[in-house]
Amino acid sequence: MDYLPLFHNLRGKRCLVVGGGAVGTRKAGVLLEAGARVRVVAPQISAELRAHPEVEMIEARFEPAHLDDAVLVIAATNDRAVNSQVSEQAQARGIPINAVDDPELCTVIMPAILDRSPLMVAFSSGGASPVLTRMMRGKLEAVIPQNYKRLAAFAERFRETVKQRVTNPPKRRLFWEDVLEGVIAEKVLTGDEAGAEALLQQRLDSEDNVLHGEVYLVGAGPGDPDLLTFRALRLMQKADVVVYDNLVSKPIVEMTRRDAERIFVGKKRADHTLRQEEINALLVRLAKEGKRVLRLKGGDPFIFGRGGEEIETLAAEGIPFQVVPGITAASGVASYAGIPLTHRDHAQACVFVTGHLKDGTMNLDWELLARPRQTVVVYMGLHGLDTLCAKLIEHGLPDSTPIAIVQQGTTQNQRVLTGTLATLPAIAEREKPQAPTLIIIGGVVTLREKLSWFHPQGTA
Repeated sequence: MDYLPLFHNLRGKRCLVVGGGAVGTRKAGVLLEAGARVRVVAPQISAELRAHPEVEMIEARFEPAHLDDAVLVIAATNDRAVNSQVSEQAQARGIPINAVDDPELCTVIMPAILDRSPLMVAFSSGGASPVLTRMMRGKLEAVIPQNYKRLAAFAERFRETVKQRVTNPPKRRLFWEDVLEGVIAEKVLTGDEAGAEALLQQRLDSEDNVLHGEVYLVGAGPGDPDLLTFRALRLMQKADVVVYDNLVSKPIVEMTRRDAERIFVGKKRADHTLRQEEINALLVRLAKEGKRVLRLKGGDPFIFGRGGEEIETLAAEGIPFQVVPGITAASGVASYAGIPLTHRDHAQACVFVTGHLKDGTMNLDWELLARPRQTVVVYMGLHGLDTLCAKLIEHGLPDSTPIAIVQQGTTQNQRVLTGTLATLPAIAEREKPQAPTLIIIGGVVTLREKLSWFHPQGTA
């Protein structure tokens, strides 16, 4: 370890920045955020820096006297000789010195900072690669979103109360782990601090009571793991149990917590490992056992995902839940196929419809679907393709209307078949696309030839 990472309290302390250009301005801003009293010395000082009247500005070349009463110095000029002089004088006085992008002149390194005050994370490569440290900070931005500020502040607010009520240190640690990983934390992160405080008080009043678990109804998107939301990823790493469908891709399932129990509930066409009512009951039972349950569904849970049915049951049973939207297949798959769902020259409306109704029929509103200048997206329509095309033609759409089948869209198994209402059934019979598929109907399909951009490995 080349550097010992420390967090300094600079509130009210004098800090010196030598350099009044863009870099000096940026460093002064960071010090101001930390509550420091900032002095800037430079022959010329930027207009942006002058907009801070609380900064002491000295328009002059650096002199050793400028170090008086400083507890930290930053050399931020574009003249190495000046930076070297600043470093030498600061070290002679025992003052920590940071020379921007010049580790040889530094006794301290300014890290890349992820600020979730009071939670702070700092990254440093010891000056070896500032770009890499910024990249790593960017990655962690996805894991620790802005609302973690609330959680850290909530924990700070109740720290002393919990310490007084839970006097055994090991038990107190377990208490906080449960709070910061469970329902209470989720309420804070979603803005319900009043509800979180009530649950925390309930837990303190009866420490032996086990709180109910919670269900996270999470949309996994159409297949590509890169399309998951930050919030989905966070909850996937927290869940004790994962209940997932056939439409959730294997790489996404593998991103859930390694030690979580995984329960596959099927949901293929006409082949359900568990009936919907059994899945609803399973979610209730697991939550009442105090577990954090991730209900992972392909696409978006509220678009042909039966998410509404599941949370109706949870609400009736008093089970806490939250819903995380996902990119629905219509949007994600169409984008990866190079087919815009709307376009001023082709479609001013877009209709989503399921080709497999609850009773197993395909009894749809054909007059609505056969209207011109719109895009129709059909979920679960592959096995009724012949009926779909015939009915649309029967109700007025030209048999030359463009139509596409997208197989396993957004994944490396994506394949797109295009044709017309008259020709696509025969094409599908010959090519035998594999579920899951999405059907897109309308003039926008003709744009695919120009707009196709996603080419799975091994395809042109």
